[in-house]
Amino acid sequence: MPATPPGIRGAVITGWASALPPKVVTNDDLSQTLETSDEWIRERSGISERHIGGSTAELSIQSASAALEMAGIDPLEIDALVLSTTTPDRCVPATSATVQHALGLKCGAFDVNAACSGFVYSLTVAHGLIAMGSNKVLVIGTDTLSRITDWSDRNTAVLFADGSGAVVLEAVHGPGQMLAWDIDADGSAEDALYADLGGFIKMEGKEVFRRAVRIMVDSAQKSLAAAGLTSADIDVVIPHQANIRIIQSACERLEIPIEKAAIVLQFTGNTSSASIPLALVHAAETGLLKKGDTVLLVGFGAGMTAASAIIKWEGR
Repeated sequence: MPATPPGIRGAVITGWASALPPKVVTNDDLSQTLETSDEWIRERSGISERHIGGSTAELSIQSASAALEMAGIDPLEIDALVLSTTTPDRCVPATSATVQHALGLKCGAFDVNAACSGFVYSLTVAHGLIAMGSNKVLVIGTDTLSRITDWSDRNTAVLFADGSGAVVLEAVHGPGQMLAWDIDADGSAEDALYADLGGFIKMEGKEVFRRAVRIMVDSAQKSLAAAGLTSADIDVVIPHQANIRIIQSACERLEIPIEKAAIVLQFTGNTSSASIPLALVHAAETGLLKKGDTVLLVGFGAGMTAASAIIKWEGR
């Protein structure tokens, strides 16, 4: 995919926030009903606990309202709402409509379902809307995977959880933050990770791992090449928070030190669309992200989808 063309209208992130349900489920809690242990889960995934509860709309409203407040934006100023989710509250209407009304927005609103790559997909779409004339766009990534998780299946119950993250994008004069981006999908691999309507998540763990590392690295390399950068130019990488081994393997192949990675899965689990924004917000709040940093956002998801973007972090 291309670098951001010169001369188009750019954007920067001016507000960000996250939301996690109050209920925490630890690995020890899961070991009471599953044949597993805290050591077994942490060793294979890096996860120690996860948050469970709330609807997709509820969590989206929480993170988005806080992001709007941080940016100092009147909800009526928002020109579009893009909600990335794999777990809408209803088949129809889109959950973004519920969120739009609750926030008091007067704009277009739509859902994007690209699974765990969805937030980067949505961020790319939002930049496109701004390039075409929008001034302020709200981007949310939320999933409530606990609702489609079989809690008797040890292979999936230990991984998935609920959460939300949101950012506010504002148009600027000049190129803005987005240097390059890539989105991709390989539908031939969809049976490796899926959930039928009304069903639970089914996953071929080994196949997902094998493909995930490869497609994350491939997408990141495409964005780096489009931006005219190398891995050495990346100050912070914000990967999809699926599994610590996947993150470690992807960083190793990209030759990016793991110390540069924003990692939150130990207390969030895999929250799909919320994964990258949760890590982004955490990195911003803990000082890992600094003004002027070159940041790589990269993820993979069911589909199998992949997406990456390289941005210049402007901070507050």
